[in-house]
Amino acid sequence: MEFDTASPIWMQVATRIKTEMVTRKLPPGAKLPGGRELALQYTINPNTAARVYQELEKESLVEMRRGMGTYVTENPARIEALRTEMAQDAVRDYLRRTASLGLSLEEAKALISQEEDKNAEK
Repeated sequence: MEFDTASPIWMQVATRIKTEMVTRKLPPGAKLPGGRELALQYTINPNTAARVYQELEKESLVEMRRGMGTYVTENPARIEALRTEMAQDAVRDYLRRTASLGLSLEEAKALISQEEDKNAEK
Protein backbone atom coordinates (compact mmCIF):
# COMPACT_ATOMS: atom_id res chain seq x y z
CA MET A 1 0.00 0.00 0.00
CA GLU A 2 1.33 3.43 -0.91
CA PHE A 3 0.85 5.90 1.93
CA ASP A 4 -0.16 9.52 1.52
CA THR A 5 1.81 12.00 3.61
CA ALA A 6 -1.31 14.13 4.15
CA SER A 7 -2.83 11.85 6.80
CA PRO A 8 -1.50 9.50 9.49
CA ILE A 9 -0.60 5.97 8.38
CA TRP A 10 -2.84 4.36 11.01
CA MET A 11 -5.80 6.29 9.63
CA GLN A 12 -5.07 5.18 6.06
CA VAL A 13 -4.83 1.53 7.10
CA ALA A 14 -8.03 1.85 9.15
CA THR A 15 -9.80 3.34 6.13
CA ARG A 16 -8.64 0.44 3.96
CA ILE A 17 -10.02 -2.05 6.48
CA LYS A 18 -13.30 -0.10 6.73
CA THR A 19 -13.63 -0.20 2.95
CA GLU A 20 -13.12 -3.97 3.02
CA MET A 21 -15.86 -4.20 5.66
CA VAL A 22 -18.46 -2.23 3.70
CA THR A 23 -17.65 -4.08 0.46
CA ARG A 24 -17.87 -7.39 2.36
CA LYS A 25 -14.32 -8.44 1.50
CA LEU A 26 -14.21 -8.66 5.29
CA PRO A 27 -17.64 -10.03 6.21
CA PRO A 28 -19.23 -9.64 9.65
CA GLY A 29 -17.51 -11.88 12.18
CA ALA A 30 -14.36 -12.29 10.07
CA LYS A 31 -11.14 -12.74 12.01
CA LEU A 32 -8.60 -10.02 11.27
CA PRO A 33 -4.86 -10.68 11.16
CA GLY A 34 -2.96 -10.35 14.41
CA GLY A 35 -1.17 -7.08 15.12
CA ARG A 36 2.24 -8.34 13.99
CA GLU A 37 0.76 -9.86 10.85
CA LEU A 38 -1.07 -6.59 10.08
CA ALA A 39 2.22 -4.72 10.56
CA LEU A 40 3.96 -7.04 8.08
CA GLN A 41 1.06 -6.91 5.62
CA TYR A 42 1.14 -3.10 5.44
CA THR A 43 4.84 -2.66 6.23
CA ILE A 44 4.07 -0.57 9.29
CA ASN A 45 5.31 -0.45 12.86
CA PRO A 46 3.56 -2.94 15.23
CA ASN A 47 2.57 0.02 17.44
CA THR A 48 0.85 1.59 14.43
CA ALA A 49 -0.99 -1.68 13.79
CA ALA A 50 -2.15 -1.70 17.42
CA ARG A 51 -3.40 1.86 16.99
CA VAL A 52 -5.42 0.81 13.92
CA TYR A 53 -7.24 -1.86 15.92
CA GLN A 54 -7.73 0.42 18.93
CA GLU A 55 -9.40 3.04 16.74
CA LEU A 56 -11.59 0.48 14.98
CA GLU A 57 -12.63 -0.89 18.36
CA LYS A 58 -13.40 2.62 19.62
CA GLU A 59 -15.72 3.03 16.60
CA SER A 60 -17.42 -0.30 17.44
CA LEU A 61 -16.29 -1.79 14.13
CA VAL A 62 -14.20 -4.60 15.58
CA GLU A 63 -14.30 -6.68 18.71
CA MET A 64 -11.11 -7.70 20.45
CA ARG A 65 -11.43 -11.08 22.15
CA ARG A 66 -8.72 -11.76 24.69
CA GLY A 67 -6.54 -14.63 23.56
CA MET A 68 -8.58 -15.15 20.38
CA GLY A 69 -7.91 -12.10 18.21
CA THR A 70 -9.77 -9.26 16.57
CA TYR A 71 -13.03 -9.76 14.71
CA VAL A 72 -15.21 -7.61 12.46
CA THR A 73 -18.40 -6.55 14.21
CA GLU A 74 -21.43 -8.73 13.58
CA ASN A 75 -23.73 -5.73 13.94
CA PRO A 76 -25.20 -5.14 10.44
CA ALA A 77 -26.57 -1.73 11.45
CA ARG A 78 -23.06 -0.56 12.37
CA ILE A 79 -21.65 -1.71 9.02
CA GLU A 80 -24.50 -0.01 7.16
CA ALA A 81 -23.93 3.20 9.16
CA LEU A 82 -20.23 3.04 8.23
CA ARG A 83 -21.14 2.58 4.57
CA THR A 84 -23.39 5.65 4.72
CA GLU A 85 -20.70 7.71 6.51
CA MET A 86 -18.10 6.77 3.89
CA ALA A 87 -20.48 7.59 1.03
CA GLN A 88 -21.31 10.96 2.58
CA ASP A 89 -17.59 11.71 2.96
CA ALA A 90 -17.06 10.88 -0.73
CA VAL A 91 -19.92 13.17 -1.76
CA ARG A 92 -18.61 16.03 0.40
CA ASP A 93 -15.13 15.56 -1.05
CA TYR A 94 -16.51 15.56 -4.60
CA LEU A 95 -18.53 18.72 -3.99
CA ARG A 96 -15.54 20.49 -2.39
CA ARG A 97 -13.31 19.55 -5.31
CA THR A 98 -15.78 20.59 -8.00
CA ALA A 99 -16.48 23.85 -6.16
CA SER A 100 -12.73 24.55 -6.07
CA LEU A 101 -12.79 24.20 -9.87
CA GLY A 102 -15.53 26.82 -10.04
CA LEU A 103 -18.36 24.43 -10.90
CA SER A 104 -21.86 25.04 -9.58
CA LEU A 105 -23.88 22.36 -7.85
CA GLU A 106 -25.94 21.93 -11.01
CA GLU A 107 -22.78 21.43 -13.09
CA ALA A 108 -21.47 18.89 -10.59
CA LYS A 109 -24.78 16.99 -10.74
CA ALA A 110 -24.66 17.08 -14.54
CA LEU A 111 -21.20 15.51 -14.49
CA ILE A 112 -22.48 12.71 -12.26
CA SER A 113 -25.38 12.10 -14.67
CA GLN A 114 -23.01 12.01 -17.64
CA GLU A 115 -20.80 9.44 -15.91
CA GLU A 116 -23.82 7.41 -14.90
CA ASP A 117 -25.01 7.37 -18.53
CA LYS A 118 -21.55 6.25 -19.72
CA ASN A 119 -21.52 3.42 -17.17
CA ALA A 120 -25.04 2.33 -18.13
CA GLU A 121 -23.93 1.95 -21.76
CA LYS A 122 -21.14 -0.47 -20.82
